[in-house]
Amino acid sequence: MGDVLAGFHAAWEFESDSVLIRYERGIRTPKLFQALGERRVPLEALAGVTLTPGKRGTVVLRAEPRPGADPLMEAAAGQLKEGCDPYRLVLPAERETLAEYYADELRGLLSESGKTERYLVAAPEAPLQFKAYDGKASFDGTAVTFRWSWTGASSAKWKAGDQSFPVAGLGGVEWRSPEAFEGYLRLLPRDAATTAPQADQDPASVVFGLGYGPVHESLPFAAAVLAAVREQGAGVPVPVPAPRRDPADIAERIRHLGELHQQGLVTDEEFTSKKAELLAQL
Repeated sequence: MGDVLAGFHAAWEFESDSVLIRYERGIRTPKLFQALGERRVPLEALAGVTLTPGKRGTVVLRAEPRPGADPLMEAAAGQLKEGCDPYRLVLPAERETLAEYYADELRGLLSESGKTERYLVAAPEAPLQFKAYDGKASFDGTAVTFRWSWTGASSAKWKAGDQSFPVAGLGGVEWRSPEAFEGYLRLLPRDAATTAPQADQDPASVVFGLGYGPVHESLPFAAAVLAAVREQGAGVPVPVPAPRRDPADIAERIRHLGELHQQGLVTDEEFTSKKAELLAQL
């Protein structure tokens, strides 16, 4: 086809084997779209296309991804608001005839349906990071690291210490939107034998809050990790050596640990053990 259909916040370029979606940058463009930049969606990743009336004199062209084709949509698990759906193209109502033409053309090129066994749409590329309410999450493509904050992390997470999770040891990702109550990002281990604790007490989770873990940062992060887990396949967890810390940072962590000890939140044994662990990082 080789044509371009421009709408609000995005433009779709139709090619023989894919649709290239380019998202606009601007104050009114959803931040998730701006973070994605552009996405190439192979036709084999699509199950169908619809054209429906929109709001306030618009029509909506939407491509329907096949289940399992896009790690971003898999991670979102139906939690994205309509206006942040990356597969929707909103157009003025006067362009309905043109949109219907492209919808028909696209339908004629689609031949696949059902769940895919592999991701067909590329995930956001690492390295990625974002700030959660109780810590900072980072992903370098091979491991996810959680570094707890002084003010937000629970005593359970402080006792556990900063965490590093090799992709080979993960079985999946659970993302709960920060726009809902008690949003979080949880890393799921392979063959988990026990039920995970609440996210604020789970060292394999970071929790969201007002201004922390926004969709445009935490969802691409979750999708990238999910794609890496799928690509890795079954494997054995690979230990990652703990990074060396700034002495001033270690001193501040020991001070905070002492406060927890004085408040009775950390036992004498836990205080001694954790202090020795922190000193060993120097």
